[in-house]
Amino acid sequence: MSRNDAAPGTVTAPPSRIRRLLSHLYIQCLIGVIAGAMMGWLWPTFGAELKPLGDGFIALVKMMIAPIIFCTVVHGIASMDNLHAVGRVSLKALIYFEVLTTVAMVIGLVVVNIVKPGSGLHIDVASLSTKGLPPVVSEHEGFADFLLAMIPATLVSALTGNEILPVLLVSVLFGFGLHASGEAGLRIARGVEKFSTVLFTLIRWIMRLAPIGAFGSMAFTIGNYGLNTLRHLALLVGSFWLTALFFVLVVLGTVMRLNGLRILPFLRYIKDELLIVLGTSSTEPVLPRMMAKLQHVGASKPVVGITLPAGYSFNLDGTAIYLTMGSVFLAQALGIDLSLTQQLSMLAIMLFTSKGAAGVTGSGFIALAATLSAIPHVPVAALALIFGIDRFMSEARALTSLVGNGVATLAVAGWEGQLDRDRAKAVLRGEIPYVPAPVTPAAEPKALTPEPAREPVPSIG
Repeated sequence: MSRNDAAPGTVTAPPSRIRRLLSHLYIQCLIGVIAGAMMGWLWPTFGAELKPLGDGFIALVKMMIAPIIFCTVVHGIASMDNLHAVGRVSLKALIYFEVLTTVAMVIGLVVVNIVKPGSGLHIDVASLSTKGLPPVVSEHEGFADFLLAMIPATLVSALTGNEILPVLLVSVLFGFGLHASGEAGLRIARGVEKFSTVLFTLIRWIMRLAPIGAFGSMAFTIGNYGLNTLRHLALLVGSFWLTALFFVLVVLGTVMRLNGLRILPFLRYIKDELLIVLGTSSTEPVLPRMMAKLQHVGASKPVVGITLPAGYSFNLDGTAIYLTMGSVFLAQALGIDLSLTQQLSMLAIMLFTSKGAAGVTGSGFIALAATLSAIPHVPVAALALIFGIDRFMSEARALTSLVGNGVATLAVAGWEGQLDRDRAKAVLRGEIPYVPAPVTPAAEPKALTPEPAREPVPSIG
């Protein structure tokens, strides 16, 4: 029966409407997540073998991260009239990061002491072993090593490594060098800006593979661990998710309110990115898109280029909550009674171990391992208790950190007078939609002066 012969009263959606709905990346990712979960549930062995789909997608995006950060930061700094503003923005960002990270840790510490998810397990530490855990759990880097690791072996090696901080260091230095080089530096800066348009075009193409990556990652998770795994240590997983949700809605919501904006419209604005992160458990695949969306919402390009990439290493709010809840849970499971002083000393150590972890899957677990390696209270072998379910908390870590860094960028931009609040409100209300479009060379960024006149920012699909 043709469509024209449909029974009277039958309501059918116009094909064009269905096509428009399916054209949205977040709908495609949602379909990928659901299909992956079903695949892992019905055919667990096959689902577990689909892990390369998610890993491949993340690898494709990761190869673009370093050059995009380099181009954005270099061009932003080289084009600024007032270089003192760079140091000012960086200092304000670091202050914000430290305050919010501490708040996240304290909230996690309070919740885990109230809920006590590990009490009553009475695990014998002698029965535990580090066999099967990532080898990095036995390693610990001091603060001096952390600082030295920011310095790459060569100028080029920063762009070929896996860390964000060396890229930021080289980008800032190169940007200052171009700024001090006069006309020659300005010509190179223009070339860097044009090269960035090519990179963002490649990112648009790669992001079309996001639903496939989400499908593979979810199929692996459910196929490897099984739906029944969610029942084990459900109290820890559930309380962690609820704590992360509380932090986003209340703490980050308050920050947005102080900035004249609201958190729920912002969450709707970045729903595509949230679903990609949910499927991949990694914030790195959406870094280029977040940079473009934050510029579109009204934050200046230099502030976005400095604050957001730095937040990926210094402002992991989800990881901060996980560190306090995970470490105290392990102590409770082993019957170790931690005093308030011991817990506060652990928190002080976590302020360092939570920094520098890349926004990739498993970084929170590695940071927790580094924390336990630095304190005598809880043995590293206890990590075996949560290694199997860590994957189910990594999504919450990544989602919380992504929202936290987006809010941080808007907060620092507002603090610096580089946020067009009228535009931001209009964008978040949907009056100025973010429509994927071919990238065109952007106008020269304005100097960091209070409330500059804003030009429309080309969006990136």
